[in-house]
Amino acid sequence: MRKKTLRRGMIAAGATATAAAAVLASTASAAPAPLHHTDGPKPTVVLVHGGFADASASWNDVIKRLQRDGYPVVAPANPLRGLPTDAPYLKSVLKSIKGPIILAGHSYGGAVITNAATDNPNIKALVYIAAFVPDKGEKLGELINKFPGSEIEAGLSPVPYTNPDGTTGTDLYLKADKFRSAFAADLPERDTDIMFAAQRPFSANSFTDVTTEAAWRTIPSWGLVASEDKAIPAALERFEYQRAKARGTMEVRGASHSVMISHPEAVEKLIQDADRGTR
Repeated sequence: MRKKTLRRGMIAAGATATAAAAVLASTASAAPAPLHHTDGPKPTVVLVHGGFADASASWNDVIKRLQRDGYPVVAPANPLRGLPTDAPYLKSVLKSIKGPIILAGHSYGGAVITNAATDNPNIKALVYIAAFVPDKGEKLGELINKFPGSEIEAGLSPVPYTNPDGTTGTDLYLKADKFRSAFAADLPERDTDIMFAAQRPFSANSFTDVTTEAAWRTIPSWGLVASEDKAIPAALERFEYQRAKARGTMEVRGASHSVMISHPEAVEKLIQDADRGTR
């Protein structure tokens, strides 16, 4: 009896091993699936954050609203290493998405999408949220001083670091006494304290990198103005959207630079407008 039981156990184990090998062989031979893919009726919304921020803190409430509305959403991590690095990186993410795309950028993220969106026929609309919208040949360090009102440069804390090749780079942080007033004055202090502690620095080169592409010249755009923006002056935002011949603009009264956090419903509506405007 013991021999029969042992023999049955060996047969069962052999069958299990054969099945596992078949699964592994099937997995190994399967073609890799696209990272992001939707066959639904709505475009994928790609949300690109700016400096001092990350994808989750910037876009959480907007993502929830868009997903509730049936939109597939991707919020990639912007490397914040300067346009020559960040724009090609975003291009690679966009190429992984099948079907139509609405591409939105906040702050420095607006410069990244401006440089990254060209030559991708899937991108149907650009949505700028309190953003930089540079033209070819422009630098953000010059653009931000076109109109008065920004507190960003006065609030910067530069931190040098060593690059792999031995050269020195500089990361930019916002000082504690300027973070809330310059970046998020309409949010509770308990929230901005957390945002300050978790801020992601971006390269000082971001202010001196030259814009090489201006996707808004060929792709329809929409723009949101934060009326009390102390990072990118509201006057600059209005100028940029007018220059880009934006099909639609929205101004949120009393909103700080972090308008996507304080007024996610406004961002949701502008993205919906862009969707309807490009169908």
